[in-house]
Amino acid sequence: MSYEKVHQAKLKKVGLKQTLKSIEQQEADEVLIAQDADPEIIKKVINSCQEHGIPYSYVDSMKKLGKTCGIEVGAATVALKK
Repeated sequence: MSYEKVHQAKLKKVGLKQTLKSIEQQEADEVLIAQDADPEIIKKVINSCQEHGIPYSYVDSMKKLGKTCGIEVGAATVALKK
């Protein structure tokens, strides 16, 4: 399950800006995207992942993704470094 990947990752960058920065700097090994996030956010992240060759996958909930990352609010995206 993708939420387990968040627990196992050594480095996590949470949120749109941090995720996009990690992708552009080739620091991300994988990106997780919440399916219930704003479609414009999802589009930006997917385009950046495809442009830089970074794999991405989906999780079902922003709220659960945020909680898994240890924050009190939902998270639309998370960049993971193994």
